[in-house]
Amino acid sequence: MKIKVGNIPEEGLELQFLRDGDWFRKVLPEKEKIDFLLHKVDSYVSAKKIGETVSLEVGVETTVDLECCRCLETFTFPVKARFKYTFIPIDERIEEELELTSEDLSSGYYKDDVIELDLLIFEQIALQIPIKPLCNDSCKGLCPYCGVNLNKADCKCQTKEIDIRFAALENYKVLKRK
Repeated sequence: MKIKVGNIPEEGLELQFLRDGDWFRKVLPEKEKIDFLLHKVDSYVSAKKIGETVSLEVGVETTVDLECCRCLETFTFPVKARFKYTFIPIDERIEEELELTSEDLSSGYYKDDVIELDLLIFEQIALQIPIKPLCNDSCKGLCPYCGVNLNKADCKCQTKEIDIRFAALENYKVLKRK
């Protein structure tokens, strides 16, 4: 999805589009590995232009299939994100490296009068995915001995494991003072 800056009217531009789950594979380099399956992506964009500066308000809704980090079962995770971005034309003369400010995290540059939205939207979806996804907060995970999913079945494995270094303290009793 691209927005031509010259085509944004004075009153602004409202866009809405629906993409299938594989749209981002065409945008990303082939060597990029994605650890999730993306479903239909519903996005809306509100663009306003002041001079050469373009302000975008973007909303994204989708669902993502993830693997639970405890039980390794696949589950569907809803993603709903809203963000604002400000774009200015790129200045080819800028060469020095500067320290990023908080304003730089919500701003970007456009080139040749075109703003590319696909990578921006995919980035926001990826930022909503948890580092350690859980199918639910009370997920019991897998048994470390036999590998059975403890959410679906119980196992007969020994759950009490004693560290051999502390085995001598197992029968230690503390007496209370009077």
